[in-house]
Order: sequence, then C-alpha cells, then structure tokens
Amino acid sequence: MKINWSLVITGLVLAAALAWVLGKGFGRDPHEVPFMLTGKPAPAFTLERLDGAKGEAKLADFAGKPLILNFWSTWCGPCKIEHPVIEWGFGKFGDRVQFVGVVYQDSRENVDAFLRESPPKYAMLFDENGRAAVDYGLAGVPETYFITKDGKIRYKHVGPLDPSRLTQEIRALLEDAPK
Repeated sequence: MKINWSLVITGLVLAAALAWVLGKGFGRDPHEVPFMLTGKPAPAFTLERLDGAKGEAKLADFAGKPLILNFWSTWCGPCKIEHPVIEWGFGKFGDRVQFVGVVYQDSRENVDAFLRESPPKYAMLFDENGRAAVDYGLAGVPETYFITKDGKIRYKHVGPLDPSRLTQEIRALLEDAPK
C-alpha cells in the first residue's frame, strides 16, 4: 500500500491548527471580555435622575469615592436576579463606596413601575438615548464598572454579579489595587 504523504501532511497541519484554536479557548473565563478602557478615566456623563432627586446627575457628582456603576434594564432577567445583590452591596459597603444604577434601553413607563415596586436605595439614572452606554463600551446588560476614587475604570464585569464577586471587587477598589 502506497502512502499519500501530501494527504498525511495536510491532515497533520489541520489537526495542529485545530489543536491550537481549541487550546487558545480552554482555560479562559468566557465572561472575560477584552476591555480597552481599563485603567483609563471613566467617560463623563450627564443623565436624568430617577431616584427622587430633581434634575440630572453627572459623573463628577460622584467624585472622591470609589464608584460601582451598574447598567441594567427592567426587561433583563439576569438584571432582576442581580438587583438584590446590588442592594445588598449598597447596604454593606454604601458608607465607603458609591453605587449608581443606570437604566439602559428601556421605557420610562417600565422603569417607573419597577422603581415604584422596588424604590432605589442608591442613585438611579436613565440613559435615555444610550450615549453613556456607548461611551462605556456596553455590550449588553447587566454590566458593572468598578471605578477608583480618582475616576479610573479598574474593572468591567459582564453578566450578573454574585455577592462573592461584588465583595471581591469592592475590597480591591477600597485597597486601590490595580487590576
């Protein structure tokens, strides 16, 4: 039987390429998304307040303390699961860290109804035109940005937070540890 070396070599090259592609994907957290704003100043915004305070809020209004900036929507199932975790985090760390919720791609009617049922304990803002979401590189909701007291984005978390991860990231913010 004669061996077709060109087929053998082609098969080995394809197998090596497949092994390389699969190897690059294994061992990585699928929630980790490359994020170009890490270590950079958080983008400024001016958004409508939904927390009972009048007028608008600016990013500068939250300067001086670490900031947890959470983008969410009422139609988002994982956001509803995450909401009590953010409330818990505010109760535990709200004296040392600021929490701000930003509603994204939602109707004012749905947001008002949700907030009547669950009045916010922390600042709640409305990103009506999605501009802040675009500036922050939002890919979907929920997403949470951990911003240092000097206004730099330390970490972006994609997906719902659990108490353990929220605590871990807040402690790192309080220590001002680089990511």
